[in-house]
Amino acid sequence: MTPEPKELEARVQAFHDNFVAIREEINKEVVGYSDIIEKVLVCLFANGHVLLEGVPGLGKTLLVRTLARTLHLDFSRIQFTPDIMPADIVGTQIMVLGEDGAKEFRFQQGPVFANILLADEINRATPKTQSALLEAMQEHSVTIGGTTHRLDEPFFVLGTQNPIEMEGTYPLPEAQLDRFFFKLMVTYLGEEDLLSIIDRTTSTAEAVLQATIGPEDIAWMRSLVREVAVAEHVKRYAVRLVLATHPDSEVATPEVRRYVKFGASPRGIQTMILGGKVQALIDGRYHLSCEDLKEVIKPALRHRIILNFEGEAEDKTTDEILDSVLSAVPELKAATSVA
Repeated sequence: MTPEPKELEARVQAFHDNFVAIREEINKEVVGYSDIIEKVLVCLFANGHVLLEGVPGLGKTLLVRTLARTLHLDFSRIQFTPDIMPADIVGTQIMVLGEDGAKEFRFQQGPVFANILLADEINRATPKTQSALLEAMQEHSVTIGGTTHRLDEPFFVLGTQNPIEMEGTYPLPEAQLDRFFFKLMVTYLGEEDLLSIIDRTTSTAEAVLQATIGPEDIAWMRSLVREVAVAEHVKRYAVRLVLATHPDSEVATPEVRRYVKFGASPRGIQTMILGGKVQALIDGRYHLSCEDLKEVIKPALRHRIILNFEGEAEDKTTDEILDSVLSAVPELKAATSVA
């Protein structure tokens, strides 16, 4: 049933107001990463997970902790190291004495049982341990000893990783990378932002954060994202953008054919559409536009494109590949959607 225009307008406005309130609270604590904060919130309301990449000391962990405090959700942190085991993440069966004195196995929950999970320096753990998060991220559950345990909603994973060329890191498997909704690059701050950090962290001033929304609000906001209208020509534009990342596609750009081994998966299209829907609601609109897709294409697809040997040898980045795709694929209009 289509909601009444006034009701719909009120829900879109409420979404926008909640989003702005959360963003402003986080900005009280986190300096200089407005776009990163916005994209993390896009992932949250699209019911996805986010991977933050950057060298140590840029505030990735602070951002996640601040988000949990602002949303008043249960928060858990896992520090990934080479010796951490899957059971250290999801939990394990332990033997205990029952009320009658008989021994029995009982499941002891791991730190994955939280609303917001910070997987800190995830690429310092071995691939076996990294893959322990796969079921939790995809199914929002973990299976131990043949029994499936559901995770509390909302469940939101924020993984941080150091650049893979750094010592003591393991590249994330492609299957796990594909489970992350966005990959966001956390870069160095400028002079003014660094001055603000000095003022906030080396004086007696302390930011006072207010809880903004709770799990019920997140649930209805996620539901509203799914309801945003998508025109046929916008869907077709998203499909052509993704197809243009495939080197064997008829619409592939010369850069893609030369430097790309594998293009984005179908999950990349879903990510662009859902992320774009959140961007539309942030702007107070109930319909997805081609501009919304352009806004999210890099964080949605940069980790879903695999470069070939030549691309890696010439230090090409997937962002450069996506720039060539955006330049080559024309934006579609409603009248030309079936052309």
